[in-house]
Amino acid sequence: MTDHPQSPRRLPLDGIKVVEFTHMVMGPTCGLILGDLGADVIKIEPLKGDSTRKLIGSGAGFFAVTNRNKQSLAVDVKNARGREIVLKLVASADIFSENFKPGAMDKLGFGEEALRKLNPRLVYVSHKGFLPGPYEKRTALDEVVQMMGGLAYMTGPEGRPLRAGSSVNDIMGGMFGAIGAIAALYERDRANGGTGRGAGIQSALFENNIFLVAQHMMQFAVTGKAPAPMPGRISAWGIYDVFTVRDGEQIFLAVVSDTQWQIFCDAFGLPDLKSDSRLASNNDRVNAREWLMPVLRAKLADMDAASISKIFERAGLPYAPIAKPSELLDDPHLLATGGLAPVNLPADASGAGRAVATRVPLLPITLNNERLQLRRDPPSLGQDTQAILNALGYTQAEIEDLRAQKIVVG
Repeated sequence: MTDHPQSPRRLPLDGIKVVEFTHMVMGPTCGLILGDLGADVIKIEPLKGDSTRKLIGSGAGFFAVTNRNKQSLAVDVKNARGREIVLKLVASADIFSENFKPGAMDKLGFGEEALRKLNPRLVYVSHKGFLPGPYEKRTALDEVVQMMGGLAYMTGPEGRPLRAGSSVNDIMGGMFGAIGAIAALYERDRANGGTGRGAGIQSALFENNIFLVAQHMMQFAVTGKAPAPMPGRISAWGIYDVFTVRDGEQIFLAVVSDTQWQIFCDAFGLPDLKSDSRLASNNDRVNAREWLMPVLRAKLADMDAASISKIFERAGLPYAPIAKPSELLDDPHLLATGGLAPVNLPADASGAGRAVATRVPLLPITLNNERLQLRRDPPSLGQDTQAILNALGYTQAEIEDLRAQKIVVG
């Protein structure tokens, strides 16, 4: 593990102990947030490791992103002695987080009811595909719930449902799990009225997806008209589009108020459009998009994206270059504001089979004007097994025996 700069202030969840029994993205994201906020997160891994350690292609970054600020304990929980290790950790933990299929934790003896008897103060967080109900036994993935939850329909062109270009439900599902866990800690511990007892928290992919499309559901409820997919929908704003300009470059431009329309017309020398009564209000411009957009596209087609950007920047108008994720590792704003932290990935955590030194985005918040820093690099498999067992009171001879019996590794 590489040492990282530590914040001089005490982090909000300092002293909170989390036992994380998760894999893939949703559960680990919950632990990522809790760890970034200062919690001591112990990741329980099988002897072969979290499967995301070995993913290639689009999954190669999963482990690297979601497992910083954690310790790794590699243990065989199908063995009674391995389960005993986990139960000893849980006995003094504040949060237990899991994201396996319904019933899986009960079979191992790690279900909420069993752990609550061991530790009544425990906050038990479950990340599932669906909250309890008719769908709860279905196998869910981010893409599955995007398709059945309307997000893929809204993202793609008509007749071509398209998943969002990120694991949005996994990430946000983990985020809501963390929010629930923090709320349960507050309820447990707040002065004069705290219950002193932990609570059960559930977060689910499908319900998260429904929250994401709620605006479109309410649009239908209010207007009586089903919203069209994004590429074909009626925009709320007159100018809110990607423009293709000189040399095939693309840039997103927006003009979302009547004041911005006046500024836009002045900035680009369009007095005729500025004075056109058919374009006086935003709603007028929305209704005029069929003929207005071709006019604006023609006006801007011979300009380069950099020149347009400068004009929009100077005028205070919304715009955006069309960036690739790979380009953001060198984004000047992120570098200047400390939004990217140096990170060292061990060979079994990079998805590439080799150690990698790079930068990783931090949580998108500040706390007292400080970003929440990376304190620990993502761990190699079982990196902290020895230290954790020592802290639980195991002797060196006992640890060596556990290793010899292939109950733990690391």
